[in-house]
Amino acid sequence: MAADAVFYNFLNYSCSMKKKTFQLIAKFNKAILPKYYKRDLTKLKKWEKAVVGYKYWITTNALE
Repeated sequence: MAADAVFYNFLNYSCSMKKKTFQLIAKFNKAILPKYYKRDLTKLKKWEKAVVGYKYWITTNALE
């Protein structure tokens, strides 16, 4: 029984650390990376699309 509780606490801790890490990265990205919210996403260059995809991935993981 104690091993189950330890494992559950470890999973809970690792999930909270993952979320905090992604939240920290999201704040860093917001300050450093360019903003594309007023631009037409279909007219972006490939590297700009990659930046948008990266920011989306970080944001979704920060909100989970």
